[in-house]
Amino acid sequence: MTTTIYGIKACDTMQKARAWLADHGVAYAFHDYKAAGVDRARLEGWAKAIGWEVLLNRSGTTFRKLPDAEKADLTEAKAIGLMLAQPSMIKRPVLETDAGLIVGFKPEIYAARLG
Repeated sequence: MTTTIYGIKACDTMQKARAWLADHGVAYAFHDYKAAGVDRARLEGWAKAIGWEVLLNRSGTTFRKLPDAEKADLTEAKAIGLMLAQPSMIKRPVLETDAGLIVGFKPEIYAARLG
């Protein structure tokens, strides 16, 4: 199984997810989308697979600091534009696996999907 974990290196949730993967012997590649960015095609693919609403981290500081006008009337295109401009707005982590996408970190979901 090929697994890639996308996120931000210093994020606490990312550290928990990476520790879980290591503790359970799941080999993975790490992509820091704050440092390396994320391409539009990948982000659009994630949005089609699981919905842009799942990907957009509305509870994070970056999103909350946006002017109200930018947060209003969100559409998929507008949300993707925001996430491309500021990858910190992408919920973390995003795992790409052979079995599909997993967004966020919940040990019980990791166990069920990754073994």
